[in-house]
Amino acid sequence: MSRPRPLSPHLSVWRFQLPAIMSISHRISGVILASGTLLLVVWLLALASGPQMFALVQAIFAHPLGQLVLFGYSVVLFYHGCNGVRHLGWDLGRGLTMPAVYRSGVAVLVIGFLLVLALWTAVLL
Repeated sequence: MSRPRPLSPHLSVWRFQLPAIMSISHRISGVILASGTLLLVVWLLALASGPQMFALVQAIFAHPLGQLVLFGYSVVLFYHGCNGVRHLGWDLGRGLTMPAVYRSGVAVLVIGFLLVLALWTAVLL
């Protein structure tokens, strides 16, 4: 009988760290932004097509489901933008220590939240 071999840590034991979660979510947000840009194209095409088509698209975006999609798009947009600035700092060699990585990660989340809050406060007023 061979010796028992150690088992790899299972996902139920191992937990994702903030940098890993933010790296994965940055990639996902990039995909969402690329596909969500189609909404901007639809809006611009409707604007160019005339007042009837533009009114239809505006009505769709004004619907609660349309508002939810626009809200989600703005969350992804601000998160991806803030995290992109963070990556630019890393490209310059700044903030590469683990404490700095965690601080900048929390800063991205807080600043992104504040930007979304500011945008939707301005939109709804």
